[in-house]
Amino acid sequence: MRSSLRDASPRRYLMCPPVHFKVTYSINPWMDPAKPVDLPLALTQWEDLRDRYRALGHTVELLEPQPDLPDMVYAANGATVIDDRVLGARFAHPEREAEAAVHLAWFRAAGYTEIHEPLHINEGEGDFAVTSSYVLAGRGFRSSPLSHDEAQEFFGRPVIGLELVDPRYYHLDTALSVLDDAADEIMYYPGAFSPGSRKVLRRLFPDALIAEERDAAALGLNAVSDGRHVLLPQAAVGLYEPLRDRGFEPLGMDLGELLKGGGSVKCCTQELRP
Repeated sequence: MRSSLRDASPRRYLMCPPVHFKVTYSINPWMDPAKPVDLPLALTQWEDLRDRYRALGHTVELLEPQPDLPDMVYAANGATVIDDRVLGARFAHPEREAEAAVHLAWFRAAGYTEIHEPLHINEGEGDFAVTSSYVLAGRGFRSSPLSHDEAQEFFGRPVIGLELVDPRYYHLDTALSVLDDAADEIMYYPGAFSPGSRKVLRRLFPDALIAEERDAAALGLNAVSDGRHVLLPQAAVGLYEPLRDRGFEPLGMDLGELLKGGGSVKCCTQELRP
């Protein structure tokens, strides 16, 4: 029997328009410089996502894009914010490392005072997912395992390390999504994780929604939930009914142009958690 719809909670997000988006290098398996980007279409798709958030009652703050940083549209990678405390990013690839300072400058200008510039490589919410009980932390392709202890010390929350083993799922947010942070409810694709990490996920989240490979391969887990509405790539059709059965309302988004850079809904969305 299908569950009744859940309650949504208002969220505050940070996004960056893809004014300078292009794929001229490859730092993940999704990126192919030989495939041209339709920039006007990318901007339209991004605006659809921004406008959908606002229509759902959420606040969207905007980060100024920089002409020499084409991946800034993937704003989730720039920091992790919990309890108004900001853990900055330190990028693994030199092509993106200058983004970290742009994000920290935005937070300082916005009045944030508890800001930590990291010593160890982490790529923000690309590899950190937050529930009420845990900070789930990916490693294996981008973020350093040393960043997990750094995050735990800064946030004062237990950090659970998870090993990623499939290069298609190079960040945690491509393989796992938080559906209800208050209830510690997630969905994930087991094939993206090491055997030991799969056991940890089963132990901590026995009722998690398990995604099939075809939906994970469409970046269906690169999703954002406000506790009721789940915005996810429209091609991940196999997730729609399982989400509805749990009382969520899936909202398919077309971010096909931004997928050429290896990101979708979540990659474009950093959550500013008060």
